[in-house]
Amino acid sequence: MATEVVRMVCPNLKCRALLTAPVAARGKVVRCRKCGTKVHIPETAPVKTDAANDAKTV
Repeated sequence: MATEVVRMVCPNLKCRALLTAPVAARGKVVRCRKCGTKVHIPETAPVKTDAANDAKTV
C-alpha cells in the first residue's frame, strides 16, 4: 500500500533540498531537515491547467 506524500523544494535558495511530508501535514508549518527553514505546506494541491484549454482560437 503506497502512502501519499507532499513533495516540495525548500524555498531557501542556498538549500533547495527536496522536502517530503505526509498528506496529513497540509496546512501546517514544517522545518527543512537540511537547513532548518520553516516551510508552509499548502492545504490543497496545485491545479494543473492544460495550455491548449487556455489558448483561445479565433
